[in-house]
Amino acid sequence: MTSPLIGLTTYLQGNKFGHPIIAVMEKYANAIQEAGGVPVLIPNSWDSNNLQRIVEKIDGLLFTGGGDLLSVYPADNPKPHHFIDPDNRRDSTEFALLEKIIPVKKPFFGICRGLQVINVALGGTLYTHLPEQMLDGIKHNFDSGRDREYLAHLVRILPETQLYQIIQEESLEVNSLHHQGIESLSSSLIPSAQAADGLIEGIELKNYPFGLAVQWHPEWLSGQLATKKIFQAFINAAT
Repeated sequence: MTSPLIGLTTYLQGNKFGHPIIAVMEKYANAIQEAGGVPVLIPNSWDSNNLQRIVEKIDGLLFTGGGDLLSVYPADNPKPHHFIDPDNRRDSTEFALLEKIIPVKKPFFGICRGLQVINVALGGTLYTHLPEQMLDGIKHNFDSGRDREYLAHLVRILPETQLYQIIQEESLEVNSLHHQGIESLSSSLIPSAQAADGLIEGIELKNYPFGLAVQWHPEWLSGQLATKKIFQAFINAAT
């Protein structure tokens, strides 16, 4: 059986000489490979025709983590000081990829930023800085001073969801590396996981074979059984 090709979204980063390179954290590629897939990097500056060809060739798509979405801020509103690593080209590329992959019903999986991309692209909105907008919320950003494997809090896995069917657990300890999150959920999506403060931490596309996303970073939790099950289910859906 041929291993499925899984496209990974990327970002641009300067190398030590200041030249732009296409990049993604190795953990994403490792997680796909360990589950039996073949990771393929997708540049975030390709035009629509090239993106269409990529979607035709790949068997599944992983929306990786990264910086904040530029599109969540109104054009006439100044960007707050905590706006992190915006990249309008990446936003446009990932919105286009989602638009192209849904009609052909190929599986996709979103992680952290990927969850936010999917929600915004389908009409949902985001809290742009949780500490200022969810005043009664728990701490969600453990991106500094802790290992990325640090289990920051519990999420409740909602029953009768595909995520629950995959991991067969009612709650899960997860890492937490984000300062933004879902404010209003797209009407095309259903929630599949939730933090104690009510923040949605997992989503699924309605009436779709495999269109899932989580707010945490399972690629850093390779030893966790639930993580293995999620990535394996993704690869199985793409096979």
